[in-house]
Amino acid sequence: MTPDAPSAAPSRRPVANLTLHRLERALRERVRYRYVRPQVLQEGEAFRIRSPNCSRRLDPKGGLIDIALLVPQGKLQWCLCARDHAGERWVPRLQDAPLKSALEALCLDPERQFWP
Repeated sequence: MTPDAPSAAPSRRPVANLTLHRLERALRERVRYRYVRPQVLQEGEAFRIRSPNCSRRLDPKGGLIDIALLVPQGKLQWCLCARDHAGERWVPRLQDAPLKSALEALCLDPERQFWP
């Protein structure tokens, strides 16, 4: 699966549900914009994170924007992509990483690659 073309078919597998729960729990502990509640959407094997645009830089009304895409890369490895809103594409920021590392990068986001 490429970052630009996740399928929309939901998965009912227990591992996917556990991963979804882990993502939601990690996002509650993030550093930026803790007062909003991001959405985690499963798209095939990938997970897309959306959140209200608090800074209103991308959506003046504060609507939902794409924040990140997590795409599995083999066994227990993930690609974490940030959204390039101007280019309307996903940009890989961390590849072949364990889920824990990908979640740390997403939740800390010191360079503001994910939470604009």
